[in-house]
Amino acid sequence: MNIEEIKQKYKDEWVFGEVKRCDELNRPLDVEIIMHSKNRDEVYDELEKIKNKKHICTFYTGKIPEKGYAVAFK
Repeated sequence: MNIEEIKQKYKDEWVFGEVKRCDELNRPLDVEIIMHSKNRDEVYDELEKIKNKKHICTFYTGKIPEKGYAVAFK
C-alpha cells in the first residue's frame, strides 16, 4: 500500500509496517502494514517484538503541529 493510501485509510493513527519500496532518498513509498493504532504505545510495543531484521518504519498519519508548537510524548 502506498503512503498516501495509508494516510487516508488510517487517518490520525500510528502505523508500523515493512517497507517494500523506497525512493532515491530511501523514503518509504510502499509499506506492508503490520499494525496500526490510535495509541502510539501499542504500536511501539509491537515493534519491540520484531525479531528479524526487516526494513521497517513507523509514522503518524495525523496533522503535524505548526512551526512554533511543541509536542511531548510520554
